[in-house]
Amino acid sequence: MALVVLGALAYRSRRIINLQDFSWDRLVLAVRHARGSLLLVSLLAIYAAYAIRALRWARFCRYLGRPGFLSIYSATIVGFAALFLLGRAGEPIRPLLIARKERLPVSSMFGIYVLERLFDTTSTAVLAGLALLFFPEMLSLGGADRAWEARARGMALALFAGLLAALVFLVYFRLHGAAALERRLEGWRTSTGWKRGAAAAFAGFSEGLQAIQTLPDLLAAIGYSASHWVVVALIFFWVPHSFGGRLAKLDFAGAMLLLAITMAGSTLQLPAVGGGSQAASFLALTVVFGVEKEPAAAASIVLWLMAFAASSLVGVPLLIREGWSMGELRRLARAEAEVKAAGAHIDVPEAPRAQQATSQKLGEPPR
Repeated sequence: MALVVLGALAYRSRRIINLQDFSWDRLVLAVRHARGSLLLVSLLAIYAAYAIRALRWARFCRYLGRPGFLSIYSATIVGFAALFLLGRAGEPIRPLLIARKERLPVSSMFGIYVLERLFDTTSTAVLAGLALLFFPEMLSLGGADRAWEARARGMALALFAGLLAALVFLVYFRLHGAAALERRLEGWRTSTGWKRGAAAAFAGFSEGLQAIQTLPDLLAAIGYSASHWVVVALIFFWVPHSFGGRLAKLDFAGAMLLLAITMAGSTLQLPAVGGGSQAASFLALTVVFGVEKEPAAAASIVLWLMAFAASSLVGVPLLIREGWSMGELRRLARAEAEVKAAGAHIDVPEAPRAQQATSQKLGEPPR
């Protein structure tokens, strides 16, 4: 919720920026003079972040089996590529592909997906809180005064208080509340409308929490999550620095705040290329950090390409190699969305190429 508020505030502040004197020539010039070495390191880093995600998912699956890292890693890259190409409709693709590749229960994979999103949201909130609490003076780059810095510290303290309350709730829910809540929601599963959807959401959340049964499980999840988001924050540090000028003055704390605002903006559905994430990073760079519009626009575009679009470079070839098409993935996502309303999940089919190979091994004509 705190990140959504950050994104909404950034979106409402869009009127501060006057785009009438925006120069496309200066934008092109900023892109042409960017340091390619830092951009290449950022590109490699995003795939390292996907690898950490795959390791965390494999850890969450340890009570269900021993999944292979490479299969989860490839499904992770394909899943993010589908999310980029299909938008929100592509969200179910990654858990569905992992369930198919590793022969794991689909419901458990969606439970882990809910748990993963919880850790991601918490991690980005922590990054924003740390940046606001310990380094509010960096906001002076955009003309913030002492009163603004005091409000930033207060916002950070409120953010950490909310996270502490959420942690207490999760511990209680894991130890005592899950079974009791499932019994109370038993009747909702047979009802219609929002009650059935709420019961399914709580069931997925409860099932995801089964991946954390011991203190080492929790510490491993925290470690993987922290490592992942530190790598992503480094990308948000390197990309602005590649453009030089005022963007090169952005320190790591500023990169953490920029990342948090960008992720908050990604929750907003805006009718533009890059959507809310690109708009949020542009507003953060111009309004909060005082960067000129053209370099800020260039950095925002490249950040969006690195954080959201780069998965397609490897993800699309992987899709082709496994025999999937975008139409088939779209139908898979649509079918999952339809049965999800009833509190269930679809059975994951084999990839078309895998089906053909199996048929040929059995002596059947290919379909």
